[in-house]
Amino acid sequence: MSASELPSQGREKPAPSDLFYSGAIDRIKHTILILGLLLAPIGWLLYGIKAAAGFLLGAALSYLNSHLLARAVHGLAGRIVDSGSSEKGGTIIARFLLRYLVIGMVVYVTFISSFGAFKGLLVGLCLPVAGMMAEAACELYVALRRGF
Repeated sequence: MSASELPSQGREKPAPSDLFYSGAIDRIKHTILILGLLLAPIGWLLYGIKAAAGFLLGAALSYLNSHLLARAVHGLAGRIVDSGSSEKGGTIIARFLLRYLVIGMVVYVTFISSFGAFKGLLVGLCLPVAGMMAEAACELYVALRRGF
């Protein structure tokens, strides 16, 4: 008897729509990576190596920030739902705030070192917005295909 043939033991199988929507964060993070890698060469051709390097740094920070934000929100939600959570609330909040300190330091160092790289960095930091817009378009497409 395979695992798929075993009785569910009181657990229901998640609906396909739940599985689709639960993957939104991962799709946004993948979009950030893909756009970062696709747009960096264009930035290099149009604005030079410093701007492209700044853009890649901004894209990397955007990805890291999105990943850590999702982890922090998941940790806080787990802490709220499960009072026996092994993760301490103070640790979750400290990591949450540390993200902004690290990003601020990178932005400052980039700003004082190269204005061209700074501009590229700022554009790279906007990639989560593009990722969310792509996710909204994807969800709209799926909703229209399924007929709401």
